[in-house]
Amino acid sequence: MSDRYELQLPWRTPPLSLNGRMHHMARARLVREVRETAGWLAQAARIPRAERVRVELRYTPRTRCRRDADNLVPTFKALVDGLVDAGVVPDDDDAHVERLMPTITAPGRVAAPLVLVVEALVQFSDVSGQAARIGSSWARRRPSG
Repeated sequence: MSDRYELQLPWRTPPLSLNGRMHHMARARLVREVRETAGWLAQAARIPRAERVRVELRYTPRTRCRRDADNLVPTFKALVDGLVDAGVVPDDDDAHVERLMPTITAPGRVAAPLVLVVEALVQFSDVSGQAARIGSSWARRRPSG
């Protein structure tokens, strides 16, 4: 049996896109924000450390404009990196993370247009490994605002 968590992300549209053209420093700040948000949401949802997880990103746009699911990949990557930063999984390689292609659902007005679904496939067996990377720079940061 697996544990399944749906993290409602705070953005109305994906913050990162393959079509986005921005300065590299602005993009780096945005990637850092997405990673930190994913980490804080994972901790708030009390997602336990897992050896292997399945991750999916769902986007429900408000309008019927044509969209390409491939453009969600940069946001998806930053979110998975945030799960690693938070200690949910040891690494984001294929041995630890099973990624489902991001999906775009039928247009509509929903409370959370962006949802990250995290499903623990193999629980972490080492009791001492339950703490989320105490010495990492992510764990030392505090939310701003």
